[in-house]
Amino acid sequence: MIEPLVLATGLNKRHQVGGTTVQALSNVSLHIARGEFIGVVGRSGSGKSTLMSILGLLDRPDSGRYFLNGQEVAELGEDARASIRNREIGFVFQAATLLSRSSALENVEMPLSYARVGAAERQRRAHAALDRVGLSHRAQHWPSQLSGGEQQRVAIARALVNDPVLILADEPTGALDSKTADSVLSLFEELNKEGRTIVVVTHAMDVAERAQRCITILDGQIIKGQDDSNRPVMLAVSDPT
Repeated sequence: MIEPLVLATGLNKRHQVGGTTVQALSNVSLHIARGEFIGVVGRSGSGKSTLMSILGLLDRPDSGRYFLNGQEVAELGEDARASIRNREIGFVFQAATLLSRSSALENVEMPLSYARVGAAERQRRAHAALDRVGLSHRAQHWPSQLSGGEQQRVAIARALVNDPVLILADEPTGALDSKTADSVLSLFEELNKEGRTIVVVTHAMDVAERAQRCITILDGQIIKGQDDSNRPVMLAVSDPT
């Protein structure tokens, strides 16, 4: 059996909301094969953002096990988790979150700076990432000089620049018009065909259904979606995100 890229078992997570404890994730198990394109869809408060935060090592579960690329990562210290995030996970959010006083090229270089990659190699890899998303001709433009779709493509280039094993996208088309959103989703489809493993978290069913496999979260359970061995994946969730 081929080892999955993502294997999460028995994840539990609670949030404090005022004086109330909310069970955000309850006994979550999830299996994602290498090269899969997964859509996770659910309305606001379904728990999908909590799940993404745990998968992206931005948060940790209260209990349960999480293996990424063959390594158990749920209990690692913060420095080790930060290093794995930088090397192995690329993030794309609803807002492109580009640095306004940095060029497109400099924004794409940023993860490489954190990884202490030399200047010449940073520029080479950042140029290659921008070329991959069709924006090599905009490398020296400021974010304010780019359209919303171009800004999101720069964000995708930034997510690609470290050659991550997993790309996590949280509502990546939420701030875009339908035509621009379609072009961004088409880019994700192209990247997936190249072998990238991608998880898109969204409230929009039409966005999630562009993926190879769609997981729908409603009222604390996955009501649609199976893992790659045809077993139902159950997810009990309820969170305020």
